[in-house]
Amino acid sequence: MPRATLVLLHPLPTHGGMMDSHLYRKVAWRLPALAGVAVLRFNTRGTASEAGRSQGVFDSAVGERFDVAAALDFVGSRGLPNVWLVGWSFGTDLALMHGCAPSVQGAVLISPPLRWSAPEQLRAWQTSGKSVICLVPEFDDYLAPAQARERFGADLPSAEVVTFENARHLMVGQTDAVLNAIVEAVAPEVSTPLPRTWDGAWEKRQVTIVES
Repeated sequence: MPRATLVLLHPLPTHGGMMDSHLYRKVAWRLPALAGVAVLRFNTRGTASEAGRSQGVFDSAVGERFDVAAALDFVGSRGLPNVWLVGWSFGTDLALMHGCAPSVQGAVLISPPLRWSAPEQLRAWQTSGKSVICLVPEFDDYLAPAQARERFGADLPSAEVVTFENARHLMVGQTDAVLNAIVEAVAPEVSTPLPRTWDGAWEKRQVTIVES
């Protein structure tokens, strides 16, 4: 049985976000072995990647509530424990808007823009008492750390805002730090930093990135 279950909500598909975005490939490939967590990643409606194109069309975080619900139903039907949402950019809005469900323990928000989520949705997370950890790049183009602390402080003051120094919105070059932060949130019993080597079974895979 895994220690925790991660449901990954990807960046904005109209700007290239998908389940194969670079951080999420590495979360899915590394964390089951290195941290003993289960990982579910998927394409929201109207999003394409190497795995295929999801049905439907992009709906500006509205219809995507059904995609989040379906993902949570899926992990629930498998009896997977300790479910956490991991949102990245657009995916953070999906988590805040549609993910405060009884089965969810908390959320890790990577580069949250707070573009679509409303104050009352942040307040629902505050009332729930669930953990929310925000990984905010120092040089984010959408919501810098000081702004994030102000916005979350108004409606979700229990959220932990962590500044990622010298980082930008896409977190290029920050993979190890982001994966460590996720594990520290969802499986604190696992030692970090995570190993950089693996002596178990493995396979090499080349991903073909396709446009949404």
